[in-house]
Amino acid sequence: MPPRIDMSVPHPARMHDYWLGGGHNFAADRELAERIMEILPGIEDMARLNQSFLRRAALFLVDAGIRQFLDIGSGIPTVGHLHDIVQRAAPESRVVYVDSDPVAVAHTELILEDVKGTAVLRANMRDVPGVLAAEPTQRLIDLAQPVGLIAPMLHFIPDSWDPACIMGAYRDRLPSGSYLVVVHVTQDAETPGLAKTLELYRTTPFQLYPRGHDEVLRICAGFDLVEPGLVGTALWRPEGPDDRSTKPGINSLLYAGVGRKP
Repeated sequence: MPPRIDMSVPHPARMHDYWLGGGHNFAADRELAERIMEILPGIEDMARLNQSFLRRAALFLVDAGIRQFLDIGSGIPTVGHLHDIVQRAAPESRVVYVDSDPVAVAHTELILEDVKGTAVLRANMRDVPGVLAAEPTQRLIDLAQPVGLIAPMLHFIPDSWDPACIMGAYRDRLPSGSYLVVVHVTQDAETPGLAKTLELYRTTPFQLYPRGHDEVLRICAGFDLVEPGLVGTALWRPEGPDDRSTKPGINSLLYAGVGRKP
């Protein structure tokens, strides 16, 4: 357990870890996670499908020649997270995790303590120049070469922050051939229990901001989406039946896409 962590306050990243069967969670996280599982059956499938998509997308980037990754809003590295995936496929891969939340950063520092080619940066993702100029980024990322930009948590960003503008600032500073991987909770799905789940998330340090298809596409502006475009996580190049949920609505509860900067 990282020092100075309040175990009585549930944290979305640790709840996600619990749904995946991980060990980086506490009693408060498990209690709220179980409540949400009752309200929104299949939420654990959503976590699994999300992680499965990120694995497929990361390996797609490795196959495309990407060897350096910037994960903004990374949360807590958990079961099958980015550095595990890309370094297994290409051991020379480097990963910089960025998060403004001290809880996520504290957990990540412990997890990455002995993992070469990785670093965690506590910074606000809105500070694009600061993130790119920070020591861990400069040490592990060559901004003259294509970068894999991973953005899995944009649904925690309020409209007032203008997520499309933030992503545009990263896009403009990354070289041609860089990729964006995006995941975002949708407001288009009529999933029973979603509204109540959003209310429960307000009891945590973070609030969810679902967005529609066109809004998420604007976040991806300037990147050419590869087939099949912006779709539900289960629909992005599934490899088998385990990449889908049997519960209605879960397969498209998260939008997912991969785009390349021309």
